[in-house]
Amino acid sequence: MRFMVIVKATKDSEAGVMPDTELLTAMTKYNEELVKAGVMLAGEGLHPSSKGARVLFSGDKRTVIDGPFTETKELIAGFWLWEVKSREEAIEWIKRCPNPMPGDSEIEIRQVFDPQDFGEAFTPELQEAELRLRAESAKNG
Repeated sequence: MRFMVIVKATKDSEAGVMPDTELLTAMTKYNEELVKAGVMLAGEGLHPSSKGARVLFSGDKRTVIDGPFTETKELIAGFWLWEVKSREEAIEWIKRCPNPMPGDSEIEIRQVFDPQDFGEAFTPELQEAELRLRAESAKNG
């Protein structure tokens, strides 16, 4: 099972406050544990929303809204992509994580869809195309 592990933004992260050496050291050690256990597939921190944009879709119309975005509890400061045996295992790994922010913080987990989750709508042709895209993407990474 794959999970997106989402580190929620805080006022400090949205203000561009960078982690100190102590936190960076702790997170590096934690990431090394994840990699050695075969859990971590990817992980990155994100710049504040002031450097981002949103694109709203309404039929054929596209509207671009530049950041910053005001509701910090709905914003993402970073993420991991993990492969674990269960939701419970992901939660246990999160409990071992150093607090990712100075002060209070929150981490959310969401299971990533697997091809079989889409049922009959995900035809053999679409499955083959998906495999081709993943292989090509891995070459580019």
